[in-house]
Amino acid sequence: MAAADGRRIVSGRLVRCGNLSDLSRQDRTAFTSLAEAVVDFRTDGERSEKPDIMMPGIRYHNIPILDSLTAGITREEAADQDIFARFGSEPAKARQYMCDMYHAFAESDFAADQYAGFIRLLMEPREKAVVWHCTAGKDRVGIGAAIIEEILGVTRDDVIDDYLATNEYLKEDFAFLTEFVKSQAGDGCLISDEALRYLFEAHRDYIEEYYRTIDSKYGSFSCFVRDGLKLDGNDIHILQSQYLI
Repeated sequence: MAAADGRRIVSGRLVRCGNLSDLSRQDRTAFTSLAEAVVDFRTDGERSEKPDIMMPGIRYHNIPILDSLTAGITREEAADQDIFARFGSEPAKARQYMCDMYHAFAESDFAADQYAGFIRLLMEPREKAVVWHCTAGKDRVGIGAAIIEEILGVTRDDVIDDYLATNEYLKEDFAFLTEFVKSQAGDGCLISDEALRYLFEAHRDYIEEYYRTIDSKYGSFSCFVRDGLKLDGNDIHILQSQYLI
């Protein structure tokens, strides 16, 4: 991915993904050869339900993006069941709920502090990749990726395109989750495929709501970097020197 100044992000150093609780032995071998740090954006409840597999040589960092459970933002089992019950048959409400979630990401001072801690961690010199994850690999990590790309000078259009590429990479997961939710709901419960697509997939409306809220709260994204993430010009120079070629 190219930055606006013509440099490119170093390949294989910044990686986002979903949960790491089900890695095969082959996966673990490949993982430890490529990465040296894992950042977990999930809540304590999510981590206890599906803990990461511990791998030798990997440093683990827990940086929950939320200070308390907000149903639907996390992927705790009880939260999921509540969301499907409330919005699984109502596409318009499901879409609005997700927009509200991204608004919350931008509005929350706690989330800004946590993302700031994540960015500070990325500034540490290292030879292998940093991998950050939540459960689905879409919302919390998607915003994390957008923040990094903005700091590295990627154009807004390319940031949004990268966020939307989530749908291609997770297409099989979304199809499985849709069928699973419908099967668990039973014949007497109306579940809308469209509503589930709003809940499971990445949509342009969501990340645009994030940007609108950032602009409303801070004035611009660059002001968010300065005032929300507490990064100065030297910090940005370090990140760009480390991750751009």
